[in-house]
Amino acid sequence: MFKKILIANRGEIALRIMRTCCEMGIETVAVYSDADHEALHAIEADHAVYIGKSDPSESYLNMNKIISAARESGAEAIHPGYGFLAENTDFARRCLQEEIVFIGPPPQAIHDLGDKTVARTIMTRSGVPVIPGMLKPDPDPDMMKREAERMGYPVVVKAAAGGGGKGMRIVRSEIEMTDACQQAASEAKSAFGNSAIYLEKYLNRPRHVEFQILSDGFGNVVHLLERECSIQRRHQKIIEESPSTALNQSLREEMGRAAVEAAKASGYVNAGTVEFLLDENGKFYFLEVNTRLQVEHPVSEMITGMDIVRQQIRIAAGLPLDFIQDDVSSRGHAIECRIYGEDPESSFFPSPGKILYHKEPTGPGIRNDCGVYTGFEVPVEYDPIISKLIVHAQDRKQAIARMINALSRYVVLGIKTTIPFLIDVLSCKEFKSGQTHTDFIDVHFKGWQQRKEDVDLAAIAYVVDEIFQKRKPRDDSDLSSGTITPWETLGKWRI
Repeated sequence: MFKKILIANRGEIALRIMRTCCEMGIETVAVYSDADHEALHAIEADHAVYIGKSDPSESYLNMNKIISAARESGAEAIHPGYGFLAENTDFARRCLQEEIVFIGPPPQAIHDLGDKTVARTIMTRSGVPVIPGMLKPDPDPDMMKREAERMGYPVVVKAAAGGGGKGMRIVRSEIEMTDACQQAASEAKSAFGNSAIYLEKYLNRPRHVEFQILSDGFGNVVHLLERECSIQRRHQKIIEESPSTALNQSLREEMGRAAVEAAKASGYVNAGTVEFLLDENGKFYFLEVNTRLQVEHPVSEMITGMDIVRQQIRIAAGLPLDFIQDDVSSRGHAIECRIYGEDPESSFFPSPGKILYHKEPTGPGIRNDCGVYTGFEVPVEYDPIISKLIVHAQDRKQAIARMINALSRYVVLGIKTTIPFLIDVLSCKEFKSGQTHTDFIDVHFKGWQQRKEDVDLAAIAYVVDEIFQKRKPRDDSDLSSGTITPWETLGKWRI
């Protein structure tokens, strides 16, 4: 087993990985940029290495600096988390060349599954149901128009080399195609360094259902059941849950087998997610494989009792899975809400800035994977996720009630967050009845505005906190290491 692992990431996911490493007796190495010199992941790691300026290209996306940090610290392996270099074929290959273990799938699997058209071809050959669409990218709008005519509108223009909703445009008529192709290609080039685009048939009000898979180097592949991820903004998930209300046991087993087959067909090793779209008739289609740990992985952990990060590390260390598919079972219901520093009243525009007060909810069945604290400055350079709030309960009704209660007690002052929006989504009758689909927010919450009484309550809470604030801001000039210590996050204290 590894003695020391470098986490090539930041924020809540870096902290999440560190906590499993700590349980396993593995030392951790954090990397941090100028913007993160007071971040919790740099504080809590056993070792922290400065890697450059705040711009991701000069820090978290800089392969040379990450590799140098691993060499400098003596780390035997690198865990990329998600985002940044997590799905970068060149980085995985570079780790291999440098004889540093990459905690993730082989470079070839990342390459093949990272190209959506190649992935579609692999799945088609292996018999996994695939959404009708192109098997090769093409930048020509006229070719796209001919393909769309063959499939029938509406269709979706998608980036071949990416995900997360970037480089994606829904096209409902021929007149929209040229602009959609140009915009999607431009966004794909900016986000992934690759402007290749292709076309898929657009499914009306599908549900987004994914299966967590684990595959070792000995040919053993299992799935950890499904997650429903249909509540999305800008094609990005914000609420996930398990089990899905759309699946009966027969369909669950069929989709699970397809997910395992998809992993085997692509030569997959380590943890990953096979994503499907489920149409209104209960027919499912392969969407993509995410070749990394997912943001929503705690949902699966809560219902199965499995530590997915631990399994990732074991697999990367060359150990076989220590359980089989029949050992996997589901208990209760879990829901995750992503807490972003965003303004849901302004199209979820990022809301960076200083957190003036932060108080997490606690209680039975509540887990909060968090990367911030009172006084922390949420930087503008990175994804504005603050935390992942997860609840577990005996059934879905209780889980929803527990999540609403937890969100109501989650206080973040100083910046806008998605908390009030999430409360309204969870409280609406359509969500409670399980009638979710990928355009749920556009249909039910377009133009959402926060209730005035909630805004007034937040203002009162801020004033009260200011009046009774007893903590004395620390003096940064006293810092010699450039990194805040755990004691300094407490404010003024004495024994």
